[in-house]
Amino acid sequence: MSLAKIVTRFLAVAALASLTAGCFQPMYAEHTDGTPGLREKLMGVELPPVNKPNSSRDARLGVAIRNALAFKLYGNATGTTPTHRLEIRFNTGRSDLMTDTTTGLPTSENYSLDAQFNLIDNATNKSVMTGTTFSHVTYDIPGSYQRFARERALRDAEDRASQEVAENIKTRLASFFFAGA
Repeated sequence: MSLAKIVTRFLAVAALASLTAGCFQPMYAEHTDGTPGLREKLMGVELPPVNKPNSSRDARLGVAIRNALAFKLYGNATGTTPTHRLEIRFNTGRSDLMTDTTTGLPTSENYSLDAQFNLIDNATNKSVMTGTTFSHVTYDIPGSYQRFARERALRDAEDRASQEVAENIKTRLASFFFAGA
């Protein structure tokens, strides 16, 4: 291939790339035209408490999901005047993956957290976005007779699952608001 053809192709690629260079806009960039940016829109999402029975394991998990989501949406600040309300419902489950043949007790379990969320516009009180997300976390139980270690491993799995679900919901909300809601 001649040098002229290589240079011509390079210039054609550079010309096409320069045409699309102005199309890129960072997701979290501030707008110069006065419209609220993504961060301001996310700070307008109200997070009501998750409806679970008091003092239950699911109530603790609901608080963990809500706190993780609040930190991911607001950072170290608090939300602004709410424009939207996010309602979250979830179900949990556990299943044995491996069982000790001598004791019949599980040595490894899978914890699942399935969440449904609904974003409601406060001005119209209508649902503007719904979605589902999940997290499946595997955890080991050190020693089949150690009840505290089993309980602590389960709690750590719940915390990891709640963080993952909160991250998934935040990503979906960011995509929704960035798309022009």
